[in-house]
Amino acid sequence: MKRRRGLTLYGRTVLILGFAFLLFELLSYQVVQRTLILPVADRSAKDLAGLIILSVQTWVELPPDTRPAFERELARRHGLRVIPEGVAARNPAPDFAFRHQIEKALSERLGFPVQLYGIKGTQAVWLDVPMGGWMLQVGFFPNRYAVHLPLAAIVLFSLGTFLTLLTAILLMQRVTVPLARAARAAQEVGAGRLPEPLPETGPRELADLARRFNRMAREVRELLDNRTTLLAGISHDLRTPLTRLSLALEMQREMPDPARLERMAADLEEMNGLIQGYLELARLSRAEPAQRMDLNPWLAERAARHGARYVAGQPCWTDAAPQALGRIIDNLLENARRYGDGEVELRLACGAGPVVIDVLDRGPGIPAEELGRVFRPFYRLEASRARATGGTGLGLAIVRQLAEAQGWKIELKNRPQGGLAARLSLG
Repeated sequence: MKRRRGLTLYGRTVLILGFAFLLFELLSYQVVQRTLILPVADRSAKDLAGLIILSVQTWVELPPDTRPAFERELARRHGLRVIPEGVAARNPAPDFAFRHQIEKALSERLGFPVQLYGIKGTQAVWLDVPMGGWMLQVGFFPNRYAVHLPLAAIVLFSLGTFLTLLTAILLMQRVTVPLARAARAAQEVGAGRLPEPLPETGPRELADLARRFNRMAREVRELLDNRTTLLAGISHDLRTPLTRLSLALEMQREMPDPARLERMAADLEEMNGLIQGYLELARLSRAEPAQRMDLNPWLAERAARHGARYVAGQPCWTDAAPQALGRIIDNLLENARRYGDGEVELRLACGAGPVVIDVLDRGPGIPAEELGRVFRPFYRLEASRARATGGTGLGLAIVRQLAEAQGWKIELKNRPQGGLAARLSLG
């Protein structure tokens, strides 16, 4: 079944913002229309109705010989035409803004319904006004008296709304583009590929997300590499004892030998130890619950078990995972004993900062370029991989995975006076 693809976060946000700003624009126009434009239009219509009535009354009361001059003055000053009713053909009045308000105001002043009309050959709008026994036609030009929309304010408001919407869209783009890039990178990680690191720039939250994602991608890649190396190591390390067992079985059929059976049992024990080490490395991904413990007597007992020198001090209470810590310290002490010419020292620093445990030896140390590589599974400075010369190379890999699972930090440094220092920081 094909999965439906919905709108992206960017597209959905743009639609929501666009709809919100459009609604805001419409509501704002309604507010301006009801509180500003319509009241002004009503006032203007009433003023026009009053001017028409006053002009008609004045025309009726003037002597006939002065009326032409008055008509010219009305036309010049107010754009009004006052003439006795003629016989010109009447047409429907053209529609114009706020016509309804003007007809209503005129009807209220005259006391009867007023219907505006047009006359062919003129651009004015006309109405009939009975006054003093006369039926007069009064014309005016709508463009002169109609209230015009405040176009400048509307343009300015629309421009401000557009710029605000554009700014919001650009800001959302700064957020959604890194998220889309992170989604594509996550898809690559899910496919087992290591994507290009995400730019750790921009707002603090996005930069922190990119930083954490890059670290997670590296850890996933390392985990996959470790699993691949683990399978390769199992295949390599088990092939030799299996070959010896196969040859020994064939020889045992022809010439039974008790010594050969002992060697076969030793091979089986070696294989069991290898498998146990691989399984332990594979399941070191979950943190062990921490317990409150005093490290001084605990480390003293560990040092005595491995023949290391340790000087106990004041009680050092801390929260730690005892099994994980024990496995780390045992591996570090075992490595130091094996490569450190027999002189191993265990130290504890317990103060205001993180608790620090150092395992020191007097051996040849490790080349600087190899210090980070020795934590890889099966990586050994001695390339033969023979157990007699140093085991399978899983010890330090187990140490690092245990430390990372508990949130601890492990590092190796060459000592200036010779030897190697392994430092474990708890916290």
